[in-house]
Amino acid sequence: MTALFISIEHELRNHTRYSTVLGCRFRQLAARRLSRDVAYASSVPQVCIVGSGPAGFYTAQQILKSCATAQVDMYEKLPVPFGLVRYGVAPDHPEVKNCINTFTQTAAKDRFSFLGNVNIGSDVTFSQLKKAYHAVVLAYGAAQDTALNIPGESLHNVLSAREFVGWYNGLPEDADLKVDLDVESVAVIGQGNVAVDVARVLLTPVDILKNTDIPENVLESLSSSRVKRVTLIGRRGPEHIALTIKELREMINLQGCRPLFRQDDYQHLRGLIPNLPRPRKRLLELLAKTALDKPDAKLASSWAASERDWSFRFLLSPREILAAPGGQAVCGILLGKNRLEGDGLNQRAVQTDETETLECGLVLRSIGYRGINIDSLLPFNEQLGTISNDGGRVTGHNGVYVSGWISTGPVGVILSTMTSGFSTGKAIVADIEAGLVDASQPRGGNVEIMNILKERGVRPVSFDEWTRLDKYEVEAGTKLGKPREKVCNIKQMMNIIYQ
Repeated sequence: MTALFISIEHELRNHTRYSTVLGCRFRQLAARRLSRDVAYASSVPQVCIVGSGPAGFYTAQQILKSCATAQVDMYEKLPVPFGLVRYGVAPDHPEVKNCINTFTQTAAKDRFSFLGNVNIGSDVTFSQLKKAYHAVVLAYGAAQDTALNIPGESLHNVLSAREFVGWYNGLPEDADLKVDLDVESVAVIGQGNVAVDVARVLLTPVDILKNTDIPENVLESLSSSRVKRVTLIGRRGPEHIALTIKELREMINLQGCRPLFRQDDYQHLRGLIPNLPRPRKRLLELLAKTALDKPDAKLASSWAASERDWSFRFLLSPREILAAPGGQAVCGILLGKNRLEGDGLNQRAVQTDETETLECGLVLRSIGYRGINIDSLLPFNEQLGTISNDGGRVTGHNGVYVSGWISTGPVGVILSTMTSGFSTGKAIVADIEAGLVDASQPRGGNVEIMNILKERGVRPVSFDEWTRLDKYEVEAGTKLGKPREKVCNIKQMMNIIYQ
């Protein structure tokens, strides 16, 4: 547009019908327009987001919606987007992955760029991002396991639920996980949604799972599994159970499987239920009904014909994982019995001197995740595994924000992550509008970062390039009668993307 003004001015200056005064005024107009153009270019807020899971995409969505000039660049260490939606959501819950449609719409916007295959911390440093962008959002989740720190934890077939979930979802780093399913009994330490997910995958008939996007090599392992029993262990009582009602209902109605509940564990629940908030009330009502009431004829018939079972065990904490003769494989867990102290749902578990032993051949710990620190400059809380922040604003770092689990810890479901992402996005836009984030001076954004990556021989993957792999996986899945067959090797991913 500025070039057009200058061209018109040149023609007017040489036209005899226009006075010298008009020519001067037009030059002033062109100069003012050029000044505005330069000011506009330098006022474009450059924002980058580290992590392409739900927290990152919901934050991006809010920024693009609320700030008409912002440019948002999203960095992801894998060549593929969507984080835990692709690699964390259970394969038999395809409806939960529908948010990918919304994320794809966000990625299609002109002011958004996806840069996959870029590891922040090694390929690019946090300091380089701060220099290149007006605002930096850390939304890379909680990818580190929480350990039990008990004897025997290093034995073969003691795994984290995170690893197991990564394995059956085709996460490249866990694709070659050694899982021995030639066992009858499995112990899961934990009673949250992830614990229930791994139990359900272990117990679901393969004829059902083969219609999901579970990788073929995992299906092969599950088809030869001898697992008949899964026990989910919690340190407190049934009133403190952490799963949601949907997951509980699925377990109760799981084909070919029955719950084995000890009625004495649940007798007290009906006295607690009337005073509870509605979501917790509904969950415990279903738990008590299943444990204490006679099932209807259809369910009773299904349970009677079942060859597999699952159960909750309460007031128990693992003290030692026991080795089979030879000392390499698991044969059981030594569990300490607990008692509860305190009031209501805030009771805490206190160990007693009593113990019991649970026989099992596979142990999956599902006691939470931790975030990792990608730079020593960040105020990382080692105890919580989060980056210290106030409402998404990182403590002591103007223009640096957090979203999702690296902010809150591993709590909630995708809906709560959406809330976190929207909140952080609004905080960023508010800070830009208030001048707390100074976007008046231009920043290099992804152009500057691309130069760094080029020097280091790193080739980023764009969103359009990812869609080649997406198409490949869907076509491969169609041939197998499933939604997709994931490529689980990064080198193979890159070959398909750049073929």
